[in-house]
Amino acid sequence: QVQLVESGGGLVTAGGSLRLSCAASGRIFSINAMGWYRQAPGKQRELVATITSRGSTNYADSVKGRFTISRDNAQNTVDLQMNSLKPEDTAVYYCNINARLGLSSYSSNVWGQGTQVTVSS
Repeated sequence: QVQLVESGGGLVTAGGSLRLSCAASGRIFSINAMGWYRQAPGKQRELVATITSRGSTNYADSVKGRFTISRDNAQNTVDLQMNSLKPEDTAVYYCNINARLGLSSYSSNVWGQGTQVTVSS
């Protein structure tokens, strides 16, 4: 079994900061990409940021310059530093990994349970 445990969500006023953390555990052979996605009420889940095992990053245009993704390959963790938060950043944020699990030759996507981020105006 593989688990992703997220932490760090909460309520913040516009302009504030939050840091999300996600720790992956279980039968993980290797992790390719790690990332954060979000889903606001009534909207589809969307990519926020991803980072490869080599540290290459990709950000949604809406968060570029405000959010920073980082990972610790030794600890199987990924963080998302969110600065200059806006009310439109309000959503449930989900951690995701693309990884080879156990003895599998194939990569699978694993999702966390989600953490709520609410930004008040």
